[in-house]
Amino acid sequence: MKTKNKYILFLLASLLMIAGSGCKKGFLDTKIDTAQTTETINSNYNTLAQFAAAPYVYVRNEFSILDNNLFAAACDEAVQTSPSSNASLFNRGSWNATNNPDNYYSSYYAGIRAANYFIENSVNYKALLASNRDTFSNTGNISYYNDVASIAWYRAEAHILRAYFYFELSKRYGGVPLVTKVLSAEDNSNIPKSNYDSIVNFIVNEVDTYKDSLQANWKTSSFSNYDGRLSKGPALALKARALLFAASPLHNTTNDVAKWKKAAAALNDVIVFAGGAGGYAVTTNYGNYFLNNTTLTDNETIWAIRYAANNTLETRNYPIATSGGNSGITPTQNLVADYEYNGTPDPTNPYKNRDPRLAATIVTNNSTWNSRTIVESTGGTDDMANTNASKTGFYLKKFLTDNLNLTQSQTVVHNWPVFRYCEVLLEYAEAMNESYGPANDNGYGLTALAALNKVRTRTGVAMPASAASDQVSLRTVIKHERRIELAFENHRYWDLLRWKDAESVLSQPIQGVKVVKNSNGTYSYTTFTVESRVFNASKMYYYPFPQTEINKSNGVLIQNTGW
Repeated sequence: MKTKNKYILFLLASLLMIAGSGCKKGFLDTKIDTAQTTETINSNYNTLAQFAAAPYVYVRNEFSILDNNLFAAACDEAVQTSPSSNASLFNRGSWNATNNPDNYYSSYYAGIRAANYFIENSVNYKALLASNRDTFSNTGNISYYNDVASIAWYRAEAHILRAYFYFELSKRYGGVPLVTKVLSAEDNSNIPKSNYDSIVNFIVNEVDTYKDSLQANWKTSSFSNYDGRLSKGPALALKARALLFAASPLHNTTNDVAKWKKAAAALNDVIVFAGGAGGYAVTTNYGNYFLNNTTLTDNETIWAIRYAANNTLETRNYPIATSGGNSGITPTQNLVADYEYNGTPDPTNPYKNRDPRLAATIVTNNSTWNSRTIVESTGGTDDMANTNASKTGFYLKKFLTDNLNLTQSQTVVHNWPVFRYCEVLLEYAEAMNESYGPANDNGYGLTALAALNKVRTRTGVAMPASAASDQVSLRTVIKHERRIELAFENHRYWDLLRWKDAESVLSQPIQGVKVVKNSNGTYSYTTFTVESRVFNASKMYYYPFPQTEINKSNGVLIQNTGW
């Protein structure tokens, strides 16, 4: 069984590597299901497992989501150094239904079709696995029932993956066509979009129906080498995130408190599960958590996507003065200014005595990175006047491995945390605050304020506990904490949209700092405007459907407002 398990893990890793290339398939393409017929599914477990793993191909690589980099440059977290970036389309408001740099609409539907295909063609999986098998001897019986258990879990995983793809579609487009079976080419062009609430209800129903058919925790099971596949914790976290989005102002225009209460209850389910079979806990080493395999081994992680060793992030984001670096996405002064002081401010060093998550996330002037001191003043090694140097006075550190030798093509693994426990605590704090206020735990045993402070005051961060005593002030604190804790994890843009804050925040100028070295060896910092940005509130809260999908629908699929 070990050999077989290793084969499946290798297959899954290979499929996820394919996904990392950012494939943009047609609505019905799956690549795997066109290579084999329904009859060949009877051959053996490995073939059936290939169909089971196929939907995982379409889980997108968040490390290379925009300009082969993080999504941060599409919001106020960062500026893309390259003058011809796709991020600039978002920043100028010049994207549209035919030119959207984040258009993975068809790819998500290909993932949905792959899930539908496996679900439909594995109904009789027990009989298929028994074909030409010894199911009676001690050895054969164990092998057979292990395979049966694995495919049963895969079937539940396919339902959750399908729900995950619908969540990703709905946060971009709102209501979308709801497809729950494999369609012919003739059928797929005549599907109107379902409304947003219907998509959320579908996601919730999928999780509620199949959560107990998933493995509870791969790490503590006898199938621990399957870790990386979906399990119950990610399913619960997906439901909770979907309900939080549905309760947020963008989708909850009347501020129906019942929606917030549903989100709070779902998030409480995640926290209760975390204290039992999930075993999740807050990470105590913020910086190291995002590096190498720590993301996989730390109990902070609810679900992470594994990728083969590479140096793309480092090549794209190391300072230009570091051999092999291209600067990439450079953090903004807008973000840096929001890191709180945790001590007396030093007028000669504005980055001293700050929230320690600043130093773990961003490279600042006169700090050490890649075994050298970053000097951005005139004539320094990282002078902002140099070609492709940072436009803002900062460089990215989070997710990047220090001292990677790019000239020798050294590589390292990067793992993406899709769901992690600190995010769940902040979601819980938000939903509870909107439902019951800062101090009412509704019998759950954890108040909104206490959940927030579990994140702020944990070992390794140790920021002062918030004392916010009313709903409005705690709402502000929660938004701030998400900005800091989840920086560069591709949440910020979607948070601003769901809060309806994008029109005020994403239309503000992006700020940087210019550095001057004084005669006494200290540095002076002057804030300046790097670029202006545009957010058109009349249409940009939802993506436009791809024009190709509108055209082939013959008027059935209605374009989103304003596009």
